Amino acid sequence: MTVPLQGPDVVQYPVIVERAAVPAASRGLWLVKWLLAIPHLVVLCLLAVGAVVVWIWAFFAVLITAQYPRAAFDYLLGVMRWAWRVQYYLYDVAATDAYPPFTLADRPDYPARLDVRYPERLSRGLVLVKWWLLAIPHYIILAVLFGTSNGNTSSEETVRLNWPGVVPILVLIALIALLFSGRYPQQLYALVMGFNRWGWRVAAYAALMTDRYPPFRLDQGPYEPGGPRLGEGATTPPGVLPGGDVTAPPGR
Repeated sequence: MTVPLQGPDVVQYPVIVERAAVPAASRGLWLVKWLLAIPHLVVLCLLAVGAVVVWIWAFFAVLITAQYPRAAFDYLLGVMRWAWRVQYYLYDVAATDAYPPFTLADRPDYPARLDVRYPERLSRGLVLVKWWLLAIPHYIILAVLFGTSNGNTSSEETVRLNWPGVVPILVLIALIALLFSGRYPQQLYALVMGFNRWGWRVAAYAALMTDRYPPFRLDQGPYEPGGPRLGEGATTPPGVLPGGDVTAPPGR
């Protein structure tokens, strides 16, 4: 049972990343998921091009008006949701066989969900530095967690910079255990979830969607600290977090 933690940084951080309490993946499907997910990867590449344009629009809008255009926010949130579902299906977690839906909208029936509280007002000054300068410590940590490569393997120095990442290694260990035992190790599941949650908090911060600095904290397990807010009886409209300004409707 999850013990609720105290403090505004723990309970009300404006990014929620959740997934099923227990992984539900078969022994061998993960061997071909990369092939099955090709349509999603193609679509995500196209959506990423649009996300760059929308991010630039949001950047100047916040700089001038201190407000994030709601249409831009909804689009970027939708792309993040889509990407998170694909990552959960593929090798950032690989904990479900449920094929990700082709939609930007929230899907309460899918085992991986993501939401970000819409900010009523943002700092004009922070928008100039938070997505690159202030986020550098987090970028370094995420490079260790998720890997890094400069794309050129012709030099000895470059080879030293190619690093697969902690998360892919842990997921590979979990999938090998799944292949032979039929069970995805729950402890690895919780740990990988914590790393992915860290990454999405930083992604939302870099997307200018919040001024709250991502905490240097590993919140493991399928839910945010304090228990489920998007799953298992807790549903919420897009862009609204339970505990925020709008009360979540009853669970479905």
